[in-house]
Amino acid sequence: MTSQQLADELKRIATTQVSDITRAVKEGQKSIALNEVRDMARRLGLLADAFDPKSAAERSEPGAESRDEPVDDAQAA
Repeated sequence: MTSQQLADELKRIATTQVSDITRAVKEGQKSIALNEVRDMARRLGLLADAFDPKSAAERSEPGAESRDEPVDDAQAA
């Protein structure tokens, strides 16, 4: 992946996710906004793993938090 491709992918992720987060916040949907933030973190983590496989190994160690669990309002409060 070239630096231009990386920049394009980062911009795409940021634009899409921030748009979704903004929409959810404006609509008062706190749990959806939080899930979008978690999804953005997951996507950025996957992109980082493509460049640094050690970071993927560290995250998969026992005791590491799962990033795929949805957050509901009760957990977020």
